[in-house]
Amino acid sequence: MSLLAIDLGGTRLRAAWYDESRRQLARAETKTRADEGPDAVIERVIATGHQVVPAGEAPSAIGMSTPGPMDARRGVILHSFALPGWQDVPLASIVSQAFGGAPTFAENDGNVGPLAEYHLGAGRGANPMIYMTISTGIGGGVIIDGKLFTGWSGHAAEPGHMQFNDDQGQVRRLEELASGTALARLAMEKLATWPGETSLRDVQDIDGAMVGRAAQAGDALALSVVQTAGRYLGLALVNLLHLFSPQAVVVGGSVTQLGDLIFGPARAVITERVLDPAFVPPNFIRQAQLGDDVCLIGAALYAQQRRDAID
Repeated sequence: MSLLAIDLGGTRLRAAWYDESRRQLARAETKTRADEGPDAVIERVIATGHQVVPAGEAPSAIGMSTPGPMDARRGVILHSFALPGWQDVPLASIVSQAFGGAPTFAENDGNVGPLAEYHLGAGRGANPMIYMTISTGIGGGVIIDGKLFTGWSGHAAEPGHMQFNDDQGQVRRLEELASGTALARLAMEKLATWPGETSLRDVQDIDGAMVGRAAQAGDALALSVVQTAGRYLGLALVNLLHLFSPQAVVVGGSVTQLGDLIFGPARAVITERVLDPAFVPPNFIRQAQLGDDVCLIGAALYAQQRRDAID
């Protein structure tokens, strides 16, 4: 079984060709340019996919990783904050037609990522396993007894949308408190009243990467921001421990590269707030191992599983 995997993100678009042993034989990557709208992006998806399919061959199945809520049974993207203008787009059927009717299966990127890390990465053997990707936003998924848990609606799980009261008493989603975007927002808010020196004071457009670099360099304001985000992340992990009793939470994404700067405060909150230490397994927080290709690998696995279920 030869598999075509496509990872459609808000910023980057990737495609890869895998053989029956899930070895990656070809790969292509380009910018999504989501602002150009659905039609242009879909053309780019198809063109990028064709770049990796060997001449004279056709995929046995196609797996797609996509952002935003979607109906995985029909392969329809319902909407997406990362893809402006997308509403009820039947992406799987469009891509299938472009590749000779090959069976095409699309799933949210937060769900294919955990499949990859569970089978081939840091989550191997963990049951349950929760995956969180912490970058521009926060996504994730849950594997229970080796199977992807998507709930009654098919839309679970969305750890980035857990709700918390922030320091001002406003209800915010986790990704508004602990993502890369959140680091930038928190930094700008703190700057208004920060009394000391900071390398961020004269920066016009602060982003999460800048805050992270400043924190790693010892900037006091940036460190305060990262520690605040870490505490909210810790509260989220406490909730997940109490709800799922996971054997591991596998974390990936750019923000996780801050390491103990963000996970130190998170672990402190877990110790303080968890119902009992027995909820916390050894080696609980694990760094994802599959890098930028995690969703490509997961999409290939997802397509293989769906195709095997049909056969």
